[in-house]
Amino acid sequence: MKNNISSFSKIGQITDKFSRPLRDLRISVIDRCNFRCPYCMPSDKYGKNHQFMPKKDWLSAGEIKRIAQLFMQLGVEKVRLTGGEPLLRKDILDIVSNLSSLPNLNDLALTTNGSFLADKAKDLKALGLDRITISLDSIDKGIFREMSGGKGNLDNVLNGIEVARKVGLGPIKLNVVIQKEVNDSSVLDLLDYFRGTGVIVRFIEFMDVGTLNNWKLDHVVSSADLLEIISRKWKLVPVKKNYFGEVARRYSYQDGQGEIGFISSVSKPFCGDCNRARISADGTIYTCLFASKGMNIRNFMRSGSTDNDLMNILQKQWRERVDRYSELRKDVVKKKKLSRIEMYTMGG
Repeated sequence: MKNNISSFSKIGQITDKFSRPLRDLRISVIDRCNFRCPYCMPSDKYGKNHQFMPKKDWLSAGEIKRIAQLFMQLGVEKVRLTGGEPLLRKDILDIVSNLSSLPNLNDLALTTNGSFLADKAKDLKALGLDRITISLDSIDKGIFREMSGGKGNLDNVLNGIEVARKVGLGPIKLNVVIQKEVNDSSVLDLLDYFRGTGVIVRFIEFMDVGTLNNWKLDHVVSSADLLEIISRKWKLVPVKKNYFGEVARRYSYQDGQGEIGFISSVSKPFCGDCNRARISADGTIYTCLFASKGMNIRNFMRSGSTDNDLMNILQKQWRERVDRYSELRKDVVKKKKLSRIEMYTMGG
């Protein structure tokens, strides 16, 4: 079937029930990972015998490009590739090349655990990837080992970051999930390591994404508490947002040695600015990180639906969106047997 994406002009910005625009698309390209981070894919639940989805169910490189084109017709300007671990996809370079060729795509980024980044960074940049984000919870080897489920090699990740910096995949951002009495003691060392390198460190409050990470509110270190601890050592200056919907509160070092950020979904929810849609590796669309269900677009794509058909489905999905879980968390968590999609299926 020939796509008819060119047969209609850009519809333009659509909004949901709370007048939130659609601007950011996150595409999980794989549901597998070589790490077993306890807050995402705990090893006791995802052991050697765990059955991930069959590869035939993954969206192909061509299908990923097609769905991204459709979302761009509705206002998406930024696309981020996630996983699982996206660099495990053997055709990840084809995926990046396809997406970077799309006109009017302002930003193409990828989130990785960094373990394969040293080997891939140069090609990713050459094929059109703009930016890279690395998940790195500590530069203490013991803590890092624990938080990667005993699977990660810190030296590999640090080397990958350095290679990515040299080839120009920047600004490079680090996502650091902070858990009380797990890695909060290594925060200052991590910042000290990356100060002055141009790498932006972003601290993320431990969130109740999925159902398997044993989340409790008293395991959360608030951004406010972290900011106070860091400010005792380095003077920080608030920085204005880059764009509507930016989730991190940004600060720069007063001495000019870089920038850090705080993502505070638990203590200061930002649902009111959320403009992100997410697609899992099998083509299921989710309109919230804390979703309990989604809508599979792959089945429509493979059954012969035209782009106009798919466009109508996507518009309806976003325009009926009412998600604001983080703002309702206190009431929701009181309920028993909560059902939420696991984080690795849609990339966090």
